[in-house]
Amino acid sequence: MPIHPTAVVDSAATIDASASIGPYAVVSGPVIIGADCVLSPAAIVMGHTTLGAGCRIHSHAVVGDAPQDLKYHGDVSYCHIGEGSVVREGATVHRGTLAGTATVVGKRCLLMTNSHVGHNCELSDDVILVSGSLLGGHVHVGARAIVSGNAAVHQNVRIGELALVGIQARITQDVPPFCITDQEGNVVAENRVGMKRAGFTLGERAELRAAFGAIYRDGIGRNAALQYLQNAMTTDAGRRLLAFYAHDSARGSGMRLYNESHAA
Repeated sequence: MPIHPTAVVDSAATIDASASIGPYAVVSGPVIIGADCVLSPAAIVMGHTTLGAGCRIHSHAVVGDAPQDLKYHGDVSYCHIGEGSVVREGATVHRGTLAGTATVVGKRCLLMTNSHVGHNCELSDDVILVSGSLLGGHVHVGARAIVSGNAAVHQNVRIGELALVGIQARITQDVPPFCITDQEGNVVAENRVGMKRAGFTLGERAELRAAFGAIYRDGIGRNAALQYLQNAMTTDAGRRLLAFYAHDSARGSGMRLYNESHAA
């Protein structure tokens, strides 16, 4: 187990023999570090945090520290980082607030420099947070979504799968799956490129394009949108869009701008 002699490693930690811990890194508390993980120089992992196999925690990143939440009173809570995820320099991931709760980052996620994942967030697999992006507490991010640089996401917001949140965006309401937002959080297009790269069929892409046109370009309202989706969605991707809208939400998704000229 290659642990640099200047690293500070808590005796309560469980570290796989194949993991590597660099100079001046800190492992504090009952951390569990999986196979082939790498902690770069001065990386910090704290508390009841689990790193899945193959994670990379870069210099000056902090994973598993106490939440920035006045409701936190020192209870045992958790932080889970999925296999193959990468946390770059200066990024922070905080553990859950209430006893027994957790912040969860899925597999193969990339948290770029100075991004922040607040308490009790849940990131699905293959999510990308670009440098400087901020997730407030209890944010849910769907698979393969991208939050662009310096975007800020309000607490309790849901970001759907394959969504692309615009650079420096202010996200205060839910972002539906498969869409692109502008800086104000308005839905401006469906994420055509993302869907193609993800292997969506022509039928799925056409159905979703029609759905976004009906909901956003025509501005039909939430109840009418749900009715439309219930009647029109026949593909697996379309049914996932319906499920997102049908879910009760703390923030709501709103019926915002759609502009076909922005489609990518």
